[in-house]
Amino acid sequence: MAKRRRLPEEMGIFGVLVLVALVMSLLSPEFMTLGNVQVLMLNGTVVAFLALGQTFVLLTGGIDLSVGSNIALTGMLAAISMQMGASWWLAGIVAVVVGLLVGLFNGSIIHFVKLPPFIVTFSTYGISAAIPQIVTGAKSVTVADPMFAIFGRGSLYGVPIPVIMLAIAAAIFIVILTQTPTGVHIYAVGGNADASRLAGVNIGRQILTVYAISGVCAGIGGVITTSRLMVGYPTAGSGNEQFYSIASAVVGGVSLFGGVGTILGALLGAILIATVSNGMNVVGVDSFWQPLVIGVIILLGVSLDAMRRRITLAEGIRKLFSTSAPPPPASAAEVPPPIESPGVVPSDSTR
Repeated sequence: MAKRRRLPEEMGIFGVLVLVALVMSLLSPEFMTLGNVQVLMLNGTVVAFLALGQTFVLLTGGIDLSVGSNIALTGMLAAISMQMGASWWLAGIVAVVVGLLVGLFNGSIIHFVKLPPFIVTFSTYGISAAIPQIVTGAKSVTVADPMFAIFGRGSLYGVPIPVIMLAIAAAIFIVILTQTPTGVHIYAVGGNADASRLAGVNIGRQILTVYAISGVCAGIGGVITTSRLMVGYPTAGSGNEQFYSIASAVVGGVSLFGGVGTILGALLGAILIATVSNGMNVVGVDSFWQPLVIGVIILLGVSLDAMRRRITLAEGIRKLFSTSAPPPPASAAEVPPPIESPGVVPSDSTR
């Protein structure tokens, strides 16, 4: 009997993405032009980077609310570094390292102090948002080195550098989650932390790893944002980036309850969010409608995820009871007659 092939889980979100792109193309011929596609890709790279980092955190059952303000912090520090004489590539490294440190700080407090991820990352959100404004007096900082524009405005054979960076990061993350013990442990922690601990998984290491990755992705987002504008803004990332990053991961199939999701799904979710946002701009829909639409998408995604979990749980309970229930007693007709041992004479009571 031939083994039935299952379609990849990402086919659903891919189908929705194609449908949305077709609808937007019908509503506005400008949507599928080369210039608009490039704008769509560039605008979506920062959210996509945040969504990739958010995926790692969500897989462990956590959440990172500090990624938006981390963009402002890392981008401003990159601009200040160049203003102080650092080279453009060193400023980029500084931004990524600062993002890494913010992620490690989040992971350390969550694991060692045992505080909820929501509280810790929300607090870090406020801290990271305040530092750039305190340091600069809430003023923007112009990027001194024009070479820094490579990160956000450069291209290679017509492909924007941010898109190339995103593709490389996504490939690396897919390998980490699917081909390494670290990926297996991350899924295990999100699926059942207590069972993972009993199995010998270092829970603290995985928590630090996922929040560090989220911080690095936010740092890269800060570099791209500052590079595109060539100005470090203390309020960068305070818009919908953080909101959209969570939406992208959830819509792409990453469970808010942990243990379920893929990098490819989150990437497709980010592309879908960017397509919806860009399409509404091209069609001429007012900007204040966009959060409403994205909010509905998140609600639908979380609802479907919760329904899927309930169905899986119900099936598991049904299978558990069906396999553990004792077999029904045999009827009298099915009971075989007693077998007498050869050479044994029956007693008087049985004659």
